[in-house]
Amino acid sequence: MTTPLLVFGSIVLVILLTSRFKLNAFFALVFVALALALATLSPDKIVPTIKGGFGNTLAAIGLIILFGTTIGVILDKTGATHAMALAILKLTGKEKAPRAITITGFITGLPIFCDSGFIVLSGLNKSLARTSGASMARMAGSLAIAMYALHCLIPPHPGITAAAGIMGGSIGCLVLLGTVIALPSAFVGYLWVKLMSRGIVAADSSETSVDAPDLDSLPSAGLSFLPVVTPLLLITLNSVLGMLPGKCPQTLITVMTLVGDPVIALLVGVLLALLLVRGRSLHQMNDLFAEAIEKAGPILAITAAGGTFGAVIKATGLGEQVSDLLSASNLGLVVPFLLAAILKTAQGSSTVAAITTASIVGPMLGGLGLDTEWGRVLALLATGAGSMTFSHANDSYYWVVTRFSDIPPAVTLRVFSTATLVVSTCSFLLAWLVSFVLR
Repeated sequence: MTTPLLVFGSIVLVILLTSRFKLNAFFALVFVALALALATLSPDKIVPTIKGGFGNTLAAIGLIILFGTTIGVILDKTGATHAMALAILKLTGKEKAPRAITITGFITGLPIFCDSGFIVLSGLNKSLARTSGASMARMAGSLAIAMYALHCLIPPHPGITAAAGIMGGSIGCLVLLGTVIALPSAFVGYLWVKLMSRGIVAADSSETSVDAPDLDSLPSAGLSFLPVVTPLLLITLNSVLGMLPGKCPQTLITVMTLVGDPVIALLVGVLLALLLVRGRSLHQMNDLFAEAIEKAGPILAITAAGGTFGAVIKATGLGEQVSDLLSASNLGLVVPFLLAAILKTAQGSSTVAAITTASIVGPMLGGLGLDTEWGRVLALLATGAGSMTFSHANDSYYWVVTRFSDIPPAVTLRVFSTATLVVSTCSFLLAWLVSFVLR
């Protein structure tokens, strides 16, 4: 009985250290993991468990996060995100600006983290709001929720990618099914934002603004979409071919196994993104690479620390004990969803919520009936769905949406925060329905 209490106490301690005392998430996870290891493991297992959890997690998803971050930085710095947004706007028309910005957020949100992407597109978003007559509340909510759904459900975003490294799920299958679930969920979020923003007219302020680049300097739309779409297609095709054993030429399967691996597919995306760099000088590329590595560093550190925490929890044997208790409960996907939702709402970070949930749930997948390839993917999606709920004042993204849109916090709470609950629930329900077919 002592071990479950210690593990539960360690989870509470992580929440308190990161939310109440604002301790850096990396050190909070490492300190608590070490304390738990000292309390539950024999001395000869402490260091190997900590080092193994750290290294194995980086080996599983480190390159994916690095390459994904690099694509996002290049798209940002070259103006490709604006080029994609303007191309979509031409198809929808300015009168449908909220729909255009939602589609833009969904596409650019594939490789770009939600907070960075929102900041990059906020200047364009304000311009569209002024020219279309749509309220800033609706425009901001539409962009924010589309990017958020992808951020929590699909690699290479840090929380779900780290969770996959901890649980051992297939990145390719996760990208494929995650995209299928994120698309209708984001649409539901768009409709909810439209409903909740009725009657709201946000003040037109310029206190916080982001300058849009010169239109003549933007790359072509086709070239801008290429680094985003190509890796997704390669990963998806590889996953689909893997479901058709014996029905495709072996040469094609061999080639796709290589180029469709998420690491190689994202590296291809990086090379394609470099075509967007004007002049393509080595100095320019090095600057972009340096910024990407600098941005990815903290994410990699937190991710690896989460792997350490998960490895210690697994070594305590708690997973097997809980697995036995849950084996007859039929709770299945409800456990990772609710656990991630509680952790997210309590401490604000979707990444920490997903990592902590994966650390706890990973050892008990057998008892939950999820210890299969697709079962792990579904558990990851349930974790990602839970990590969306509930974005409010303790979430940095909530304040990014508020400040870069110049809307009152109460409006963000009404429009965006409630949308995170709706999209989270929708994503979980879709994953639950899919589980009847795949698991």
